[in-house]
Amino acid sequence: MTALDDLIEALKRLPGVGQKSAQRMAYHLLQHDREGARRMAASLTAAMAQVGNCQRCHTFSEAPVCAICGDAQRDARLLCVVESPADQAALERTGSYRGYYFVLQGRLSPLDGLSTQAIGAEQLLLRAAETAVEEVIVATSFTAEGEATAHVLAEALRSRGIRATRLARGVPVGSELEYVDLGTIAHALTDRR
Repeated sequence: MTALDDLIEALKRLPGVGQKSAQRMAYHLLQHDREGARRMAASLTAAMAQVGNCQRCHTFSEAPVCAICGDAQRDARLLCVVESPADQAALERTGSYRGYYFVLQGRLSPLDGLSTQAIGAEQLLLRAAETAVEEVIVATSFTAEGEATAHVLAEALRSRGIRATRLARGVPVGSELEYVDLGTIAHALTDRR
């Protein structure tokens, strides 16, 4: 395998990148942006060496405890469970949540070998049992695996006397009802407030 083939194969590991896209990116970097390619390689090397997981919430962090977990101004009564650091970042961008997080290592997926142990459920239960935590918001995705994960985690939390709530779902802001899928409308009606 040549160095070019190896680069194309490496780029194909990115989500949503197939053979043609990977090839186009590789050719662009080598033909038009070699400095950008050098920066990308150096940044990736540095990130792999310096970025780990927060000891408290498991998000990406260069320090043992991330900035959010180290922020004493956040609401210690709330703990939001998400599937990935990307999900956490999306919630943070809203500016509407001021509690702490717990980042799972994915979601339950028996076909992929991801069990409750693999996603860190036991660590979540320990974190949620801390005296300051009053509510755990389960903010997993609304896929079949995300729903199964939410159900299993919520049941485990409730069995330990911990209040567990689920992220709401419904009609997107700014959308017209006639264009919203039927499943979303049905859930919005069921979960209305």
